[in-house]
Amino acid sequence: MIPGLGKMNPKQMQGMMKQFGIKTEEINAKKVIFELENGNKLVIDNPNVSAMNAQGQKIYSVVGEAKEEKGLNEDDLKMVIEQTNTTKEEAVKALEESNGDLAEAIMKLKKE
Repeated sequence: MIPGLGKMNPKQMQGMMKQFGIKTEEINAKKVIFELENGNKLVIDNPNVSAMNAQGQKIYSVVGEAKEEKGLNEDDLKMVIEQTNTTKEEAVKALEESNGDLAEAIMKLKKE
């Protein structure tokens, strides 16, 4: 919602934006993921997504409940690979299955 416009319903909002030459379209998205600079992700399941075309620019609006998921630490990943002599894919899988617990991932891979 745009500040200062009160509780305008979506149809009114679309009509108003159309008057300003802003075209909107709804996008049927199952999930939206933002990859953050710190390696974590913001994940929004079943979002309401719309795209607006204003003056040649596409603007995406995403509405929904976001949950933050921790990403894999590159240093941890390197350590697991070195300690277990495994591939990157195997190390990633082990870290994901152990929820990022470095010791558990190493122990799991050494057992195999």
